[in-house]
Amino acid sequence: MENVYDVAIIGAGPAGLTAGLYAGRAKLKAVLFEKSKTGGQIVTTEEIVNMPSSIRDASGPSLIGRLVEQVDEFGAERIMDGINEVQLEGDVKVLKGDKGEYKAKTVLVASGATPRFLGVPGEKEFTGKGVSYCATCDGAFFTDMEVFVVGGGDSAVEEAMFLTKFARKVTILSRDPHLTCAKSIQEKVFKNDKIEILWNAEIKEIKGDGIVESMILYNSKTEETTEYVADEEDGTFGIFVFIGYRPQTEIYKDILDMDYGYLKTDDDMRTNIPGVFAAGDCRVKSLRQVVTATADGAIAAVQAEKYIESLE
Repeated sequence: MENVYDVAIIGAGPAGLTAGLYAGRAKLKAVLFEKSKTGGQIVTTEEIVNMPSSIRDASGPSLIGRLVEQVDEFGAERIMDGINEVQLEGDVKVLKGDKGEYKAKTVLVASGATPRFLGVPGEKEFTGKGVSYCATCDGAFFTDMEVFVVGGGDSAVEEAMFLTKFARKVTILSRDPHLTCAKSIQEKVFKNDKIEILWNAEIKEIKGDGIVESMILYNSKTEETTEYVADEEDGTFGIFVFIGYRPQTEIYKDILDMDYGYLKTDDDMRTNIPGVFAAGDCRVKSLRQVVTATADGAIAAVQAEKYIESLE
């Protein structure tokens, strides 16, 4: 007999895992696909303080560990396989992965988005240990310390403004001799006494012993290289990178409606194709956080169940 899942979930971050536990709890035949590691971006976060009901020692790995336990308890299947081709029209959708072909009545895309990295030595090693890609998540950890924001676009400058609530000083590192954000935002930045801007500045290396302690800066105009060392009393400083995100949606190009690579959905997580839903960071939304990803996943799974009922 042909094996057809009720719900196929692509991606096992907070959105996908939540969808999996909701689908499993609804007694749907559900499967989650993850190509590399379960958990998504949150597994690199050592401390979570802005997730409702999170406790002081809550971390990304511990949160994902508990979610995985719930998914397994409710019976959703988990398969490590990268989906690289999809056929989404019709009552039965077809997913083709590196290890096999799968069929499902509904598909839920929760493939997430990844930040664009600097690609410099030390960046990967110190992610979560001074290097961050989320001011909302990690800004409070640098209360009364110095932080650096990499980027000059709208997101970078808005996050720099947000970080002034915590840091005693925020320095924007702009590769260009000017900011590329909206003029209205620039006016606010220039008036903020807590913000300084270094023009033509690029990070070439991040260094430290367990945490960020220094970085090598390069001025593309003067071609000078300098090393910034953390204040002795602080012992560290924050580096917040905002040079864009890349949604993991390449295989849905010309299939699902997108906006700059992010999948368009309605409030019920429905895409332009019946039976196909999207949840989490890969979809168009105003806030990309664990709490909104889990909400998306829950809504999508419930709507997938209703769609399946409509087919019967």
